[in-house]
Amino acid sequence: MCDQDHFEQDRLEAEARGLVTRKQFGKMLGAGVAMMLPAVANAAAVMEMDVSIKTPDGTADAVFVHPSSGTAPGVLIWPDIFGLRPAFRQMTKRLAESGYAVLVVNPFYRTKKAPTADEGSKTPIPQLMPLARSLNEMTNLTDAKAFIGWLDEQKAVAKNRKIGTQGYCMGGSMAFRTAVAMPDRVGAVASFHGGNGLVTKEPNSPHLEAAKTHAQFLVCIAENDDKQAPEEKDVMKETFEKAHVPAEVEVYQAMHGWCPPDSTVYSEPMAEKAWSRLLALYGKALA
Repeated sequence: MCDQDHFEQDRLEAEARGLVTRKQFGKMLGAGVAMMLPAVANAAAVMEMDVSIKTPDGTADAVFVHPSSGTAPGVLIWPDIFGLRPAFRQMTKRLAESGYAVLVVNPFYRTKKAPTADEGSKTPIPQLMPLARSLNEMTNLTDAKAFIGWLDEQKAVAKNRKIGTQGYCMGGSMAFRTAVAMPDRVGAVASFHGGNGLVTKEPNSPHLEAAKTHAQFLVCIAENDDKQAPEEKDVMKETFEKAHVPAEVEVYQAMHGWCPPDSTVYSEPMAEKAWSRLLALYGKALA
């Protein structure tokens, strides 16, 4: 997905099926930016800072949030096509409050500093496609090495525990490639409504390369993405199983883009289910 301006159509379909209500959508608009995510029980006190990270291609702007004391497993977040914005700051802080040192990046730093979508999640997709097309497998790999390397330089990041990575929309394939770039460092990979870029017919398809790593995987697929490419979940399951790679691959009763709280198709029940599975993954793989 994210190859066309489909979100209004998806919102109408989700509303018609009761996956998101007009009242809920109205609350999102009224909030201005995003609905508030549920609070974390026993949340850790955290520190949040804007950071700049040197890469082979320039300087990336990012946000780093971590528990105020001690060390914690590192996590790298790749946002969706709408980029680094308040909703992802909120998601990053929530994960840090759960006990992780979390870096969320602007993947489009080569072209533009965040915010990169003028109207946030309501920005028409065609306006953002030039940004998405400016990235490729090689930029994903070099960025992943730079970002993971930066995390490992931080005192707040536990060096004796694996690092996790998660991606949304186009970020799903970036998360897969992060494990490829740093196979001995990345222990867990999560993809949420990762679109149709995870499985391709190319020999370097993200799912094939990822199956060669030592990571554990969580792949949460949107219902409409599955309808568009129903064979992909089975291909992924078979590939990971043959490679003896632990992987949870599931289709969620939600539309593409359901996780960020500023999305027009945000589904709190399904987002919370995905959140619980993410914490379960990190609890096992990053322990």
